[in-house]
Amino acid sequence: MNKTLSQFEKTIDTILDLKEISEEIRTEPIKEGKWSIREIVGHLYYWDKFNLEKMVPLMVQDADLPKFPDHDEHNEEAMTFLRDYSVETIINNFVVTRKELTERISSLDEDVRFTIGGGKRKFSAESFVKIFVKHDAHHLKQISEKLHTLK
Repeated sequence: MNKTLSQFEKTIDTILDLKEISEEIRTEPIKEGKWSIREIVGHLYYWDKFNLEKMVPLMVQDADLPKFPDHDEHNEEAMTFLRDYSVETIINNFVVTRKELTERISSLDEDVRFTIGGGKRKFSAESFVKIFVKHDAHHLKQISEKLHTLK
């Protein structure tokens, strides 16, 4: 679990590095028809917020956690929620929320198993976090590719 959680927490450093990039670059789409870096960070923050508020508190032995929300609806909700937030605020909120989420998950018993949305698959806190480590990697790759095109 420690390796998975440290990977999850390491995203904070990458996101903090984005403070060094101009506002213009952080707010333009990474590609035509895609989100901006600001929106990607906001999207990651909003998932962390959801997990911290709705999922982690329910992670006890044999619990059935709520199913994940419809991704398109959740993403649209995130963009509306973050509409008036500055890039700096989004980055800061991401950092605070990711730290709290990591701390809360690390305090869970490693033996606890639960299901999600009535499914049969048993999750541990670690297997749950791995979903979001992969999710982070997908979006961090997008950001990296965008920044690489600027060099």
